[in-house]
Amino acid sequence: DRPRRDRTQAVSRWRHREIVWFFDLDDTLHHATPHIFPHMNRLMTAYVMEHLALDEREANVLRESYWRRYGATLLGLMKRHGTDPRHFLEATHQFPDLAAMVVNEQQLRKTLRALPGTKVLFSNAPRAYVDAVLALLKIGTVFTEIITMESLKFRPKPSAVAMRRVFCRHPATRQIMVEDNLPNLRTARRCGLATVWMKPPKIRLSGRPLGVDVKVKSIRDLKIRTTKIAARGETR
Repeated sequence: DRPRRDRTQAVSRWRHREIVWFFDLDDTLHHATPHIFPHMNRLMTAYVMEHLALDEREANVLRESYWRRYGATLLGLMKRHGTDPRHFLEATHQFPDLAAMVVNEQQLRKTLRALPGTKVLFSNAPRAYVDAVLALLKIGTVFTEIITMESLKFRPKPSAVAMRRVFCRHPATRQIMVEDNLPNLRTARRCGLATVWMKPPKIRLSGRPLGVDVKVKSIRDLKIRTTKIAARGETR
């Protein structure tokens, strides 16, 4: 029928255009929620307790307030207490057995390599941690560029200024961002990108949130689901 034929033609055109994918790392390319995030949160709370002389409850309250106001604990500490970002990131990304904590996506490398276009890793995490996780996942060579907190000069997503700089370095007919974090996707959408939400399992939403073009539950669904974007016309 006509709609199916039109969509097939749109997908065919999409496959032959220049595409750049921007992938988040934690809870997008691997599952960080089960082991890594709880450990990281404990380290961040311990850091705040030690360096600001607070008890655990006070440290958690402060972290929550900085998260709401600045978008990250680190930004609040930098702005309000002059914290050295490199020292903070090194202290809060120590993992005794990272290999046992990373939960892999099945067929991750195969799926990423099958996607047409260029892939960029765009993470708020520090470079040493990102490199270690990519090595465990065996996908480091898939990406043409790896962008980390240091690359962003410690101005992380969802900063529109920082994100625009990254996107402008990779001009393309189509730019697509794949993330689990909705505020980051909303900023990307305002910058003109197509957006794919890697929906966390615990979040139950029947529709698509604001700023989301496509939602998926697994990287394995990515190629099939993102053909919907192709049928919607140019994004940039």
